[in-house]
Amino acid sequence: MIKTDFLPHTPSRQRLIQWATYTAVVVATVLVVSKAFAWYVTDSLSIQASLVDSLLDTCASIINFIALRHALKPPDAEHRFGHGKAEALASLAQSIFIALSALWLMREVFYRSYHPTAILYSTMAVIVMVASTVLTIFLVLGQRYVIARTQSLAISADSLHYQTDILTNIGVLISFGVSTYFHFVYVDTFVGAVIALYILYTSWQIVKKSFDILMDHELPKETLSTIRQLAQSHPQVLGIHDLRTRSSGHSEFIQMHLDLEASLTLDQAHHIAEEVAKKIYEVFPHAEVIIHQDPVGILRPNRRQRNP
Repeated sequence: MIKTDFLPHTPSRQRLIQWATYTAVVVATVLVVSKAFAWYVTDSLSIQASLVDSLLDTCASIINFIALRHALKPPDAEHRFGHGKAEALASLAQSIFIALSALWLMREVFYRSYHPTAILYSTMAVIVMVASTVLTIFLVLGQRYVIARTQSLAISADSLHYQTDILTNIGVLISFGVSTYFHFVYVDTFVGAVIALYILYTSWQIVKKSFDILMDHELPKETLSTIRQLAQSHPQVLGIHDLRTRSSGHSEFIQMHLDLEASLTLDQAHHIAEEVAKKIYEVFPHAEVIIHQDPVGILRPNRRQRNP
């Protein structure tokens, strides 16, 4: 059996993730203060929805900051596989905040449906919402850069919060325009309902992805197919079986059994496994690969699960 590690915890990756978490907390705080002022002068349900969304964004970003400080720690004696699942736990917590904000907003939507309230137009409120939208767009662009470089699930989940915030802000501006020029009081309620449904959808996406990691879900079928092709491309590999995969944080864990000629020496079989592992690392540089060599023709004990 051969085991090789490639679990990068480089300072540059940690700095990028820390920058993303610090920036998210600061931006969320600024958005809460500005939107609270805008809601105070307009009494708009859409702005109220956006304010609640930003409040929960702030809480979620703080949770993210705490969880990622733990997730960035390298493997130790008590956590040999690292602390990557802390990211999934943080994402799961964020999804709860997102869902709660959507449910609260739906309650307000039902209330305003029976008690419509005209929006009080305020130039200052419009300026606040436009500035909030621009600031959030810059934050999301920065987060996307960090996600592309680090593959952080927690930052990805946090970014979904702020993408929702952008849509919320745009919806608020639409509400202002329609209410002011067409005097349609229900547009505010309609926009609030659309925002609430979108927030629920994004929270479900985060829950699904987080559970996949926490429950050691297999990597996507396309990834499994690529791993099989890489292993079987070696001329001395007769086949593979018992391929098992999972992910934790930014790392993939890959285990497999290689079918090799029974006449090979232990040293030769070990060398082949090393070459197969090298091929896999070229495509999955963050992976940890465990390969067992099975001589063809020798029966193995019964296994609980066997993957072709």
